[in-house]
Amino acid sequence: MVLNLVFTLVVILGVVFLVVWTVRRVSGPHLPAGSSGQGALSAKEIAQLRYARGEISREEYQQILSDLNH
Repeated sequence: MVLNLVFTLVVILGVVFLVVWTVRRVSGPHLPAGSSGQGALSAKEIAQLRYARGEISREEYQQILSDLNH
């Protein structure tokens, strides 16, 4: 009876761990290499990511960098 309870608890904890791990892998923040790891990206890093993804053009990227340097 005690072994049955222990086994049930282990199974429940295993399922909870797998769900948490899966959610973090799928929806967790994807930080670029060399970032602070604090969860907050700098404006330059965000612009770099958007440019790399093709969300903004080269001209828009350069304008953003220019604006950030002023």
